[in-house]
Amino acid sequence: MCHENMRCRPYSGRGHDDPFRMMREDRRVTECTHWWGMSDNGLYGEPNRRHRTVTSVDTSAREQPGNRSEFGHTSVRTGLVRALSVILPPMNRLRIGLVGTGPWASATHAPALAGHPGVELGGVWGRRPEAAAALAATHATTAYADVDELFAACDAVAFAVPPDVQAPLAARAAAAGCHLLLDKPVATSVEGARDLVAATERAGVASVVFFTLRFAPATSAWVAQQASVGGWFTGRADWYGSFYAPDGGDAAFSSPWRAGRGGLWDVGPHALSVLIPVLGDVTSVTAAQGAGDTTHLILRHTGGASSTAALSLTAPVKGAGLTVELRGEIGTALLPGWDGPGEAFRTAIDGLVEGAHGGGPHACDARFGLRVTEILAEAEAQIARA
Repeated sequence: MCHENMRCRPYSGRGHDDPFRMMREDRRVTECTHWWGMSDNGLYGEPNRRHRTVTSVDTSAREQPGNRSEFGHTSVRTGLVRALSVILPPMNRLRIGLVGTGPWASATHAPALAGHPGVELGGVWGRRPEAAAALAATHATTAYADVDELFAACDAVAFAVPPDVQAPLAARAAAAGCHLLLDKPVATSVEGARDLVAATERAGVASVVFFTLRFAPATSAWVAQQASVGGWFTGRADWYGSFYAPDGGDAAFSSPWRAGRGGLWDVGPHALSVLIPVLGDVTSVTAAQGAGDTTHLILRHTGGASSTAALSLTAPVKGAGLTVELRGEIGTALLPGWDGPGEAFRTAIDGLVEGAHGGGPHACDARFGLRVTEILAEAEAQIARA
């Protein structure tokens, strides 16, 4: 109940006075505009999304109404979220359910959610009940037989399932009031992605899409730096994976959807997630098919720059690799290396916590995910016509 409960309607949500759930249930507390929590300093946020969380960090540039920050200082936000999380009682931490039980869910999502100080792994659902039970047991949480029961028990949901399974389930989760931590691409059809965005906007829930390079500390800092410099003439993003290489690649994370949709849809989102914030939105795309599943893109951007992308999961093992390069007025800039998905996913969790806490839309939200899907769908259609 609000600490000003003599003047406000009592909270009518489920369970204990969880401030994260109160924010999720703000449709039922719109008469209240006061802080919930241990004190009036806003550490827990407040239930009405018209206001922002009060912190000691200067976020004035992001606090303007309607301002969608394209980057933000990830390390500062991450430190703040994790610092605040250690003082939150366990009952007040965001309960995040996990949808999916495959290699990514087991190796990245579940360990990060279970080990994050600001959240609680609220349960697991998967299309294979026995796998859900095993993963839940490993992390001392509950396996759910019904996905809607998982949604009802959680404040947010993380997804590690194929994109066209993810999209309709995520829309259902949003309708149930859950914030969303999505995998890329959000969908492989524009219609599916638009339906998902519409569901998040109707429900007023936060969303974050896990574009790895936008959350890994070294690469996210590089993107922010290059965007602030400006003056770029052109760029390229070459992502040659060898998951399905003829000479044998890393099949640990292979899946039917990757095999069917290829590098365009698997690593294409990564390329766009780096090029767009630096060079501007894509105004036109030209696509051509190469060897195997390789796709070549030529992109024009709003700022006048152009870029290219080479996307493949069938490159020879010795020819595999990633290069992102920018060329402009100050010379050439190369994307630095990064240490894998673990820390990046923990930072994505931080972003969702901030969004659920009233921090405003994330630069990598479902709407950005929709834009990526629109571009890739146009490229796919061109190849099909050719």
